[in-house]
Amino acid sequence: MATQDDALTTTRNPSPTRSGDRSRKALIGAWLGFFVDLFDIYLPIIALAPAIAYFISPGLGTAGVGIVSGCIFAATLVGRPIGAAIFGRIADTVGRRRATIVAMTGAGVVTLAIAVLPGYHQLGILSVVLFILLRLLAGVFLGGEYTGANPLAMEAAPREKRGLYSGIINTGFPLAYAAVSIITLVLLLIMPSQGVDSAYAQWGWRIPFVIGAVLSFVLVLYYRKTVEESAVFTKATRTGSPLKQLFTGTNAVSFFQVFVLMTGFWLSLQPIAASLPLLLGKNGLGMSSRSVTLVLVVAYLLLAVVDIAAAVLSQRIGRRRFLVLASAAMATVATVVYLALVRYGATNSVLAVIATIALVLLVVSPWAVLPAYINERFPTSVRASGYGLAYSLAVVLPSFYAFYQAGLGTIMPFNYTGAVLLFLGAVLVLAAALWGPETRDVDLHTGQ
Repeated sequence: MATQDDALTTTRNPSPTRSGDRSRKALIGAWLGFFVDLFDIYLPIIALAPAIAYFISPGLGTAGVGIVSGCIFAATLVGRPIGAAIFGRIADTVGRRRATIVAMTGAGVVTLAIAVLPGYHQLGILSVVLFILLRLLAGVFLGGEYTGANPLAMEAAPREKRGLYSGIINTGFPLAYAAVSIITLVLLLIMPSQGVDSAYAQWGWRIPFVIGAVLSFVLVLYYRKTVEESAVFTKATRTGSPLKQLFTGTNAVSFFQVFVLMTGFWLSLQPIAASLPLLLGKNGLGMSSRSVTLVLVVAYLLLAVVDIAAAVLSQRIGRRRFLVLASAAMATVATVVYLALVRYGATNSVLAVIATIALVLLVVSPWAVLPAYINERFPTSVRASGYGLAYSLAVVLPSFYAFYQAGLGTIMPFNYTGAVLLFLGAVLVLAAALWGPETRDVDLHTGQ
């Protein structure tokens, strides 16, 4: 017959079945959250790009269009560290689950508001100003999503499966890219974008944004009905301000090490995520926009498989060793592949396709270990703040990649400048990985 003590023991130490169920639900929530997050990031880059004329003055030149597009993209990035600071505090004091629910509710509302925005002919310049402000606000809320959801999933994961869980979560990135690209491609096949009065420019671009908003609300419902609060967080002692603790003592050292690591990752990513589509296009190596989209979709779908393999490998050999080997491969093999693509890609389409896929896999797959690695670097009391801020703040300097490439372009052919950023980013990742400790066996309850 069960006693009161037995009941208390069961509550404090849930059965393996219950614990496994909680971890799977948290994993699904974190994956869906990361998918929605990256889906939102690529909406203005992929879905809005063919309809950008809807929001700008007809007399604006190419340079002006580039500035507007850059401001829209930058607004989201600037909002993320703000959201990480706000929701990191909520996640470290009130709870990971609640922070995620509030953040994604806000993201859904803002994305839906963007989907119904009038254009330049209705509001003039105010239309693009509102778009940029709403993207900034969306960035704030989305910065709160991974700040709450990823620590919750890592804390719920069995220690021996944190690598696997990390890789699964990170597949949300390539799958979101592929999803936005495919949706946009299908819409453009149905309603080609042929000027500001075309169906796509008037309302077709709104469909992916509505889908993004619906996905946010689905995530909110999933968390409300299914995901439980992190047991690690619930049992932890919470004292003082998480931000103050984060920038004190050993936590500050951990933060700076992860910040350098992520700066390197973001810098090496820009030539792949931002510059590679332009390099492959008609003004670069001569591919049609449809061919570029198809090649990149294939590359990112393959990346989803490689992500899981890479993260599982880090569980076997250790996060630190994996990051050292991966960054060394980025600095050498990936840089050489990028140079070969620029040099020979225009005359050899097979080489261009193979090189593009290889670059995506070599440079982006190491990101698969980051949900596990960064969370393992911080104690429970500041884990969400440390994860969110180190991940988000590091994007600031790399976000000016276009200016770095423009400067390098004065001393070398412009198409080769991406290889320089890739190499420098890889060196930063290598240095930070060597600086940091091994984290694979860290107990997330104690942070040791």
